Amino acid sequence: MCSITFEETFCQTHCCPLYSLKTMLHLTAGRVAGLLSRRGVAAFSSNSVKMASHGHGGVTEQTDMSLPLYWDRLDTPLPDRPYKDTLSAADKSLKQKEKGPWNSLSNEEKLALYRIMFNKTYAEMKKPTGEWKTVMGGIFFFIGFTGLVVLWQRYYVYPPHPRTLDDEWQAMQVKRMLDMRVNPVEGFSAQWDYEKGQWK
Repeated sequence: MCSITFEETFCQTHCCPLYSLKTMLHLTAGRVAGLLSRRGVAAFSSNSVKMASHGHGGVTEQTDMSLPLYWDRLDTPLPDRPYKDTLSAADKSLKQKEKGPWNSLSNEEKLALYRIMFNKTYAEMKKPTGEWKTVMGGIFFFIGFTGLVVLWQRYYVYPPHPRTLDDEWQAMQVKRMLDMRVNPVEGFSAQWDYEKGQWK
């Protein structure tokens, strides 16, 4: 709690308006931050209770990010840990055989040793996926849907074009402007040859 008396508050408020504004903003910011933090904690705890009450126990399983992790990434050739943590008896005997000369290992054994350390090869990671088809399909779907909405609006929402946009009306308007000799020096009528009855 703040131990400011009423007289000090009155003096600060009425004698120094800038100080009072700064104090009010500081107090308001503190109250908003406290309210948001309390609501965030309440929402998080209520979501956890809802998840537990609906039987979503497996959803709350989290990965311990402080432990070494494995990932397949092109820019990181050596992950923090091998792909297989627990080795079977065959894998353990293969690891013992690995300590000897590699000439005695067959290609299948070398591949099995690789699969103990890594999940995918660089060729498998670089292999193109069909995701671009999904992306292009989604783009074309939304473009087509937008076209249908625009077409529907053209027929059922927008009013009909005014008659001033018809070709006949615009031809009559041009003739009237030429008859009135609109901008005869450098403008519209200056481009018309009145003797020959055609554009210059």
